[in-house]
Amino acid sequence: MTAEISKFQFINVTKIFSDKRKDSRTVALENLNLAARTGEFICLLGPSGCGKSTALNLMAGFDKPTEGQVLLDGRPIEKPGLDRGVVLQEPTLFPWLKVTENITFGPRMNNAPGEEYIDKAKRYIDLVGLRGFENHYPHELSGGMRQRVAIARAWINEPSVLIMDEPFGALDAQTRLIMQELLLRVWEKLKTTVLFITHDVDESLLMADRVFVMTARPGRITMEVKVPFSRPRDAETLIFSKEFQEVKQKIVRVIKEETLKTMLEAKN
Repeated sequence: MTAEISKFQFINVTKIFSDKRKDSRTVALENLNLAARTGEFICLLGPSGCGKSTALNLMAGFDKPTEGQVLLDGRPIEKPGLDRGVVLQEPTLFPWLKVTENITFGPRMNNAPGEEYIDKAKRYIDLVGLRGFENHYPHELSGGMRQRVAIARAWINEPSVLIMDEPFGALDAQTRLIMQELLLRVWEKLKTTVLFITHDVDESLLMADRVFVMTARPGRITMEVKVPFSRPRDAETLIFSKEFQEVKQKIVRVIKEETLKTMLEAKN
């Protein structure tokens, strides 16, 4: 996939963290190559410490690669921007702001006209199922509802790419499934390009068009899986199907091998 037809692209990306005080260096990513088409839902999987979050930070513009390039619409990413929305594992809402105020924070800070962002806020509040909670404060909401606010807050800026770092990792299993289905319903309407970081194989196969599996540190892509299941997807039936279990087994085997490498290196 060339840069011209990619929404975003990592080209031979290496990221090294240096600690001058300890005279040490950590190679987090090495020759990472990854690309997504416009409107594609991409999941990034891998063992703990493989560099998934480092890749996210580079895509978000929070950091820069030591070598290589991270491109958005063919242009190098230099800094954070409204063209990329970021949703983290913890919602990080402003506790003193109500739901609508949290969601509209970005447009208000960008001096958008009030009539424009208020209408948008109503739309996204409806999309994520928060109608009736517009005037609630974060402490009055459940964990899943707070994450819905965070997703609406990221989407209201109409980002070119939505970057999500294990956004449902802190939720209980039932709420997690509900949030996965809700995210897919909204994504199928909006078709925003998504880079979704997760450690959950089931989640990746339920959500993604393609799944990329990373090696142990230094992280690079060791496996690409084109998810064979049609949309819309029903988790209750899909995860028990023979085809789902076969694809899952292949991915789990690779992740297990990479995790064992990490453990052996830690012992040495």
